[in-house]
Amino acid sequence: MTLIELASLFEARKLSVIEATGLDKDALHIYFGMTLFLLIRLAWRGRGGWFAAWLAVLVMACGGEWLDLTAEYSHSAIQPDAAHWHDIWNTTFWPTVLLIVGRWLQPSAEAPAEPTDVLSGENAERRLEQA
Repeated sequence: MTLIELASLFEARKLSVIEATGLDKDALHIYFGMTLFLLIRLAWRGRGGWFAAWLAVLVMACGGEWLDLTAEYSHSAIQPDAAHWHDIWNTTFWPTVLLIVGRWLQPSAEAPAEPTDVLSGENAERRLEQA
């Protein structure tokens, strides 16, 4: 499959999703960006998960726009650059906000305090014998 065929297939699938959902193209960018961000963030809860999720959204947005440019080039109907940057901005805005405030949303990793005064079983009797 050539790049132009792949771009045309991508464009056809995108149009079918727009028709099926009744959403605007800009709204789809927002939904797809947030969905990918949340899925990756839920799968990767460890250190670096916020950045990895944001980076995946950025790659998806840039890859989608690259395929859009390729499809437009094959149809000789290239949109202005501002329209493509607008799509990337729409896709990455809310994941960027979540990346920035993410450290405050995640619970702190403080270790629970170990109880030292609570003894039971054999250890409780040994404590009385040692005293």
